[in-house]
Amino acid sequence: MNFEEYIKENREEFTEKVNNISNELGIESNWLMFVMWFESRLNPQAVNPISGATGLIQFMPSTARSLGTTTDVLKRMNNIQQLDYVLAYLRPYRGKMKSWVDVYLAVFYPKAIGKTHFVITPDIVAKQNKIFDLNKDLDITVDEIKTALRNNMPEKYKKFYL
Repeated sequence: MNFEEYIKENREEFTEKVNNISNELGIESNWLMFVMWFESRLNPQAVNPISGATGLIQFMPSTARSLGTTTDVLKRMNNIQQLDYVLAYLRPYRGKMKSWVDVYLAVFYPKAIGKTHFVITPDIVAKQNKIFDLNKDLDITVDEIKTALRNNMPEKYKKFYL
């Protein structure tokens, strides 16, 4: 599995649980590890100061509430405990995530899962996620997301994420 070196605590147990979750979801474990690395650098206490998104996959406050918790509670969890909420969030997308980009899209913009030519058009999404609006037209395409993700991952992992 990739990105294990970035796990700061409970590495063996965390990796095992990620493998189990990935098996249940029918995805590659390294895909899930990448998403958590990209969103939080695998830090369950990571918080976005603008949106309040928290944790391994940057749960939005509204998403946390829909999962029966809050971002404050999630922030107090360790990496192992928080994986239960990662699974709960991703479970509805089981069978739809066919690539590492789909796993990322499940977290970022689920309507785009499985679509190669999807365009995310609300200006607010592009304004808040400038990293993905590569051509600065205030539309974000799945191709732009994929390119931005690859551009921002450590070089040694790029060969696994084509």
